[in-house]
Amino acid sequence: MKLNLIKPIAFFDLETTGVNPSSDRIVEISILKVEVDGTEIIYTKKVNPTIPIPLETSMVHGIYDKDVKDAPTFKELAQEIQAFMENCDLAGYNLKKFDVPLLIEEFLRVDIDFDLSGRNIVDAQVIFHKMEARTLSAAYKFYCGKDLENAHSAEADNLATYEVLKAQLAKYQSEERTDEKGNKFIPIINDMKALAELSPNKNVDPHGRFVWKNGVEVFGFGKHKDKSVVEILKSEKGYYDWMMKSDFALSTKNELKKIKLKMLQDSF
Repeated sequence: MKLNLIKPIAFFDLETTGVNPSSDRIVEISILKVEVDGTEIIYTKKVNPTIPIPLETSMVHGIYDKDVKDAPTFKELAQEIQAFMENCDLAGYNLKKFDVPLLIEEFLRVDIDFDLSGRNIVDAQVIFHKMEARTLSAAYKFYCGKDLENAHSAEADNLATYEVLKAQLAKYQSEERTDEKGNKFIPIINDMKALAELSPNKNVDPHGRFVWKNGVEVFGFGKHKDKSVVEILKSEKGYYDWMMKSDFALSTKNELKKIKLKMLQDSF
């Protein structure tokens, strides 16, 4: 099935040094850009993470320090990656919780603000879990009838996700569901905005340290959970400095700066 696109969509998958989006690094990136006319362009690069890859992680994705020692760093690739993904919606498997936050963090380390505004983010895992609840390998077997070869290779996982999404649309786009009030509806349609809305993003920053609640930024963690960020910054003068000096992700600190700047502007 051909995707119904009004702008290009970039499927991407990352292999990394670990599972912490705020501190781990990319060792391989694969991007499949699908143009509005259906043209497919693949960009896959090994990346020198500039830090050692733990052995237990290498045993999962098969990429060892020796494989990336001569590869370009993310800093060297950042401009071309940004240009390749420019004006694209984003898609992938579990990308909202992991790939997007980690990619943003890598960009911020090299002083590039990878803007998500105006981009639909389509997560094939969300569709899968909503309709079937399985892993990527099982999703590929279930929807495409094939075994996933080279699982945990960024390119293989990426291509599989693209095939899974197309198969999901073919399977579900006319399938009705019933909501809690007994109303019939069709949850899956071939529209990137509608697919993105299956997993609405309540996070202000990619890590969920700040979240939206009734249109207000509130804390998503700690002793101030669910309290207004602005009100805490006003009442606890040192809290801003504490967060900026602590080991929070750069993207979290970046959003905190924006909140404080807006607070100061609104006070004039």
